[in-house]
Amino acid sequence: MSTATIDAPAPAEEAIKPFIVTLIIRRFNPELDDEPRWVDYDVEMFSTDRILDALHKIKWEQDGSLSFRRSCAHGICGSDAMRINGRNRLACKTLIKDLDITKPIYVEAIKGLPLEKDLIVDMDPFFESFREVQPFLIPAKKAEPGKERIQSVADRARFDDTTKCILCAACTSSCPVFWTDGQYFGPAAIVNAHRFIFDSRDDAAKVRLDILNDQEGVWRCRTTFNCTDACPRGIQVTQAIAEVKQALMRGKP
Repeated sequence: MSTATIDAPAPAEEAIKPFIVTLIIRRFNPELDDEPRWVDYDVEMFSTDRILDALHKIKWEQDGSLSFRRSCAHGICGSDAMRINGRNRLACKTLIKDLDITKPIYVEAIKGLPLEKDLIVDMDPFFESFREVQPFLIPAKKAEPGKERIQSVADRARFDDTTKCILCAACTSSCPVFWTDGQYFGPAAIVNAHRFIFDSRDDAAKVRLDILNDQEGVWRCRTTFNCTDACPRGIQVTQAIAEVKQALMRGKP
């Protein structure tokens, strides 16, 4: 009688092990501090964790006073933009494995906007510029009852890229002109003006072009491409600004 052999079960894969990451966060409490200060935190993380996860662990397990903004945690709301290792990024989209964990990870608030507390800045100046370019559809007449405003695929594609903006301020706060000139509209406002200037259904392009023709408008851009590099949505911000400049020189979109 033959005997069947039973293979031994394969050894279980070794569990993914956590490791210690050092975050150095620029802290500031206006009630206690005269100037911002850097504070070190050692956090146990996995390679697939994000910087947002690390900030949560610090706040929940080490220091409940740490302050930062976040909402959707999936790169849509744009509320957790901050400087990570000197670059503007969204904390919820920055994976630990994409950073050099042999060195400390530096985290601080975005530049160019008033610092309120820790990683939180006052966004009011940013949104004032956004509102000033009239970022909404302004048609010359009302649509016919029950009818849509028809637009071709090509017309829609003309401004498709700039519809992706999530108003995180990563582009604007990466701009050296914005850092030094508090009156400059900034890339995000220009991107949102572009979205409607080139919309075939809109009839207020000239109004927005006149607004951006101001000395603090598109002509302040120095084409450093910081804004394009910083955009977490991959928008070609510098190209959009150049297209607005060209529309101004032509006198039409």
